[in-house]
Amino acid sequence: MALAELTEVNQRGPSHNLRLKTLINIRWLAVIGQSSAVLSVWLLLSFSFEPAFCFALIAVSIFVNLFLKFRYPSNHRLSSKASTTLLAYDIIQLAALLFLTGGLQNPFSFLLLVPVVISATALSISYTLFLGILGIGCATLLAFFYLPLPWLEGVSLKLPNIYIGGMWFAIISSLSFTAIYAFRIADEARKLSDALTATELVLQREQHLSNLDGLAAAAAHELGTPLATIALVSKEMTRELENGSALFEDAKLLRSQAERCREILQKLTSLSTEGDRHIGTMPFAAFLEEISEPHRNFGVTIEIKKPSGRRVPDCLRNPGILYGLGNIVENAVDYAEEKVELETNWDDDNIWVEVIDDGRGFDDEVLARIGEPFVTRRSRSTQSGGLGLGLFIAKTLLERSGATLDFKNNLKSKLGGASVMVKWPRNSIEALSE
Repeated sequence: MALAELTEVNQRGPSHNLRLKTLINIRWLAVIGQSSAVLSVWLLLSFSFEPAFCFALIAVSIFVNLFLKFRYPSNHRLSSKASTTLLAYDIIQLAALLFLTGGLQNPFSFLLLVPVVISATALSISYTLFLGILGIGCATLLAFFYLPLPWLEGVSLKLPNIYIGGMWFAIISSLSFTAIYAFRIADEARKLSDALTATELVLQREQHLSNLDGLAAAAAHELGTPLATIALVSKEMTRELENGSALFEDAKLLRSQAERCREILQKLTSLSTEGDRHIGTMPFAAFLEEISEPHRNFGVTIEIKKPSGRRVPDCLRNPGILYGLGNIVENAVDYAEEKVELETNWDDDNIWVEVIDDGRGFDDEVLARIGEPFVTRRSRSTQSGGLGLGLFIAKTLLERSGATLDFKNNLKSKLGGASVMVKWPRNSIEALSE
């Protein structure tokens, strides 16, 4: 499966749209809270203000909720534009209530942050930025235009301008910090989720390929009996028919084709039994040759170094290792100037291979985060890709095979550049001889 296919879902933006039911439930909480606040100020505290306009604005939210609830199913997922429109309405409705009840003097003015934070956790940065600007614009207007804050009958409470300015600054700074923090946390969670999904797709595909030999054996077993029957019947037909007749030739052809099918099925069966030992294992040096071969036609020399005079261990042909090491070699070729070296060695306990290129190496910032999903740039500012989701999948697959990975800039080799050391315990990948 091509890496582009795996990353396609992430390139479209956030992987989850808001459910309509979620926004409806949040708005019901807002309606209950706003109604309780207005009733408390009006009936319990007996402050002087006109609650009719406030209840009219709350009634609009109730109407919007009821309309959406009966118009769409409860599991309906909103598009990003629809979610932004509803959240923008929440900001404007709250700003209108604050206008009627003292503007930024009202302690509930901090609730302007809520729709922006919701957007930061579920929508893209462009929609969140729009809602943030809308919230800041409403807060700025409320600093200058508002009706008096509800207070005791016959008493006017006028807070100083410096307090209102402080409230404005607190709202703006809180909105910015909270939204950015929530967006970063949610964005990393989305990326990690997409990367894990892509990893599962790779593993699923490789599992399907590894199961083909079992399917071939099952097909050979199931088809063996009917083919034997066909062969037997065609043999009897050739005995009874006159030699040289059209039916005789047809029966003879039928018998030969049945025999051919049996031979094919026998070969398929051997792939999952005796032949598996040859296909499923190979010397580790040949393993590296197979990984390197697809990347030799890009103008970069790939050299495989192994100890001389020592028997090369036979290793299991693990699809996860093939994909993981192949991705590391591909990255090395992408960033190399002229040459990539695969230096392998082993002892009684471990087998390891070091992939070294003569490029410019890793940036310090990349080294600190390498292996995380969607770290997309190495050291060439004009070249991106190859160190993001693909490397995350490769690292995950190699670690599942028992490997440990070490990424660094190679200061000892003449090549310089980047170095990736992959090391396995021998008993995790070596094919034991019988």
